[in-house]
Amino acid sequence: MRNLRLLVLVSIVLAILVVTLGAYTRLTHAGLGCPDWPGCYGLIDVPQTAEQIAKAEQAFPERPVEVQKAWNEMIHRYFAGSLGLLILAIAIISVKSRHLGRPMYLPLFLLAIVTFQALLGMWTVTMKLMPVVVMAHLLGGFLTLSLLFLLYLRLTPYRIPGGDWQVKKYAKYGLFGVVLLTAQIALGGWTSSNYAALHCVDLPICQSGWVDQLTFENSFDLIPPERDTYEFGHLEHNERVTIHVMHRIGAIVTFLYLAWLAVSVIRQAQSSFFYKVPALLLFVLIIQVGLGVSNVVFSLPLAIAVSHNVVAACLMLVLITLTYSLKRKI
Repeated sequence: MRNLRLLVLVSIVLAILVVTLGAYTRLTHAGLGCPDWPGCYGLIDVPQTAEQIAKAEQAFPERPVEVQKAWNEMIHRYFAGSLGLLILAIAIISVKSRHLGRPMYLPLFLLAIVTFQALLGMWTVTMKLMPVVVMAHLLGGFLTLSLLFLLYLRLTPYRIPGGDWQVKKYAKYGLFGVVLLTAQIALGGWTSSNYAALHCVDLPICQSGWVDQLTFENSFDLIPPERDTYEFGHLEHNERVTIHVMHRIGAIVTFLYLAWLAVSVIRQAQSSFFYKVPALLLFVLIIQVGLGVSNVVFSLPLAIAVSHNVVAACLMLVLITLTYSLKRKI
């Protein structure tokens, strides 16, 4: 059990790194740094010599080689592939040791998810950054990380402090919080994949006149018009403003709900455990809001934009910890 738990922990760390690298790849516009999959211009690494670059550009004349972007993409693929192999090992070990009472269906579901995630990675390239595929790939990364963390919790001898029976009523609210946060992450992914992050430059919602610019006709169409590429977006300004505004409103709703949940559990807590976990949730939530505001104020600097993705993942893990703990009290 200890060895499997250690393997899952290593996978969680690697999954966080993959989420980080995925955000970095997307935000440096390197999603098509390699125009083919799983290699790069037909190689297992990146074309670097003059001869390799000449051959690559002859094979893909529509996509000149940009070495730095290609490396960003390939490094992400290397780490994602390594994570897939670790999850495969976890699934095999879990099946072989199912007689010991270890979870089996969750690791198998994880393996199915990471396999589909690999397909999404391929479609991201072959469908030229189609927004719905990019958003689904982002959500798949978060789902993989969340399921790994849930598996780690299930493999851990988990003792819930006594004397806190009154907080168990918040378990269902925690589950709803997970759904709400997932929807907000999806909105963030839709904003990013449609290159709408810089189309609202004022706070708290958008620049003056934003209400008159709202249009929902094409802003959330999952199947866009066919194009050679969706890089740098295909929507009009008003449609991108609409997407950004919905993300802002979603952020406000999510913040208020999770803050209420955290404060409510803290007020009912009788043990330090159910004080510390929601307090941590509130702390990470405030950091996330600060990063979102900073993205607007400083016009989406790379370090802050990547951190916004990573802290969203951390927020989800803390919320899962709280919800799992509350469910264990029931």
